[in-house]
Amino acid sequence: MLQTIINAIRNREYLSFTYSGLRRVVQPAAVGVSTAGTDVLRCYQTAGGHIRPGHEWDLCDLSKISNLSTTGERFAGEPPQYRRGDKGMISIYAEL
Repeated sequence: MLQTIINAIRNREYLSFTYSGLRRVVQPAAVGVSTAGTDVLRCYQTAGGHIRPGHEWDLCDLSKISNLSTTGERFAGEPPQYRRGDKGMISIYAEL
């Protein structure tokens, strides 16, 4: 799973997965270790179910992601309001 996410970030490729019971399509922005010590994905959701409408940015615990796959589609540029050096992570494996 981790390598799939790293490759998607490097290739700017959309990811699809289930999280909190909802199917999501996201632009992966960064993956690393959270301040709580768990592997996490910072992503910008572009399609799928939302827990709260208008909540596009999310920090997803990798252990709670299922059915992960790349969509085969690529995105250009960076998601809105993206900043390198995610402050929610103490260590970053890969980032845009």
